[in-house]
Amino acid sequence: MKIGTLSLRTGVSTRLLRYYEQQGLLHPHREANGYRSYPEGSVERVEQVRDLLKAGLSTQIIRDIVPCFTGSGETLRPIADPVLAANLAHELTDIQRRIDALTDKRDAIRSYFEAAAMPGAASDGGCTAAS
Repeated sequence: MKIGTLSLRTGVSTRLLRYYEQQGLLHPHREANGYRSYPEGSVERVEQVRDLLKAGLSTQIIRDIVPCFTGSGETLRPIADPVLAANLAHELTDIQRRIDALTDKRDAIRSYFEAAAMPGAASDGGCTAAS
């Protein structure tokens, strides 16, 4: 199928499909006239890529792991692979570390906010918010 057809079937712009190709996520065949020709499985591949991007994975990671999945959407299933499992575990650990750091920052700011918003909080008139 041509890139325009793939775009219509997946709802992904042709520009983004070309980007996916550039990132090694799609592998169309080139016809003699230079046109891209995508195999039927490209629809599922684009759906997999979109699902994994929504999960927060980078295109670099997706390029490495997307061959380890079948299906898309609700039917997306991993093919058993210990390296894939280890990579995903690393990503989960990294995401959790970032969430924990943001949670700590949020809690610290909330603590300062609650102290500043308390009725009767001391004010010497010289405390103003910096812009």
